[in-house]
Amino acid sequence: MALKFADLQNLYAHAFDTVIDVRSPAEYAEDHFPGAINLPVLDNEERARVGTIYVQESPFLARKLGAALVFRNAANHIEHSLSHHEGGWKPLIYCWRGGQRSGSFTWMLQQIGWRAEVVEGGYRSYRRLVKRYLYDDPLPHRLVALDGYTGTAKTDLLGHLKSRDVQVLDLEGLANHRGSLLGEMPGGQPSQKAFESALAAALNTLNPAHPVVVEAESSKIGARILPPSLWTALRAAPRIWISAPIAARSAYLASAYDDILSDADRLRERLSPLRVHRGHGVVDGWLALIDAGDKQALTRALMEQHYDLSYAKSNRSQNAEILAQVNIPTLDEAGLNDAAARIGQILGQL
Repeated sequence: MALKFADLQNLYAHAFDTVIDVRSPAEYAEDHFPGAINLPVLDNEERARVGTIYVQESPFLARKLGAALVFRNAANHIEHSLSHHEGGWKPLIYCWRGGQRSGSFTWMLQQIGWRAEVVEGGYRSYRRLVKRYLYDDPLPHRLVALDGYTGTAKTDLLGHLKSRDVQVLDLEGLANHRGSLLGEMPGGQPSQKAFESALAAALNTLNPAHPVVVEAESSKIGARILPPSLWTALRAAPRIWISAPIAARSAYLASAYDDILSDADRLRERLSPLRVHRGHGVVDGWLALIDAGDKQALTRALMEQHYDLSYAKSNRSQNAEILAQVNIPTLDEAGLNDAAARIGQILGQL
């Protein structure tokens, strides 16, 4: 009998040794249960082939071919990927909707003697739970947002706070993007669904009875959209305003964004479209600094002539509560450690 999970907390607390996603590699890459491994019983090409036959020829012919492929691939997984498991191994299996792919594979594992079970509704039931958690239900956590101009090391501060056992949610880390025009990270961003899976999993590790510190963000981080429950909570969250001298911010950004600042062609490509907003003279000045290789001067010019102006404009439209202001004279380890200690004291008073 297939297993049904009432909510995400119940699913995350499953007692199975391994979660196996038997969907195609493309389906798995888009999104999957946290921690699931991929043992496809139909690869990308096989799935497309069976689907085409189902639509264009006959459901019966498609099922017959699909069954042959599923059992052939399942046998290969059992012989190789799963051969090391002992008799007491307990896997949880799912496919797209808890149908023939997961059902067939689970049956085979059960015949061997393994205590395999299948997820009722498959990935679609899991996705409905994620959507309900992030789109429909109010977020149960109390968020506190670190706010401040670009270059005040807010993301690094999250790491320092976490080392002090403060609950943090690193949205930029989950989205694999630094949240700005030049914020692309190696490897690219996860899909929207995968971002939401990671977000839901991270939130479920945090205790709603204690504050959760996040970085103040816009509704999008790169191309990933913050889901409604989180965005609503973030907009209402009280702020701790982080400030630092412009020279310290310039030095910090020159170091933190060195990969992008070292790629002159990519920089020109990203900055040139801002002529519409900042004018040709301003952007030409930036391009001259790129040609000169003066990274700190460039980061300072970008902050003074673009980022700070945009941040000030967006903040004027918000009425968030400011809990405290924390100035960091130097954005080095000592300065960030001291700031994290002060933020910890502020949070302890909430």
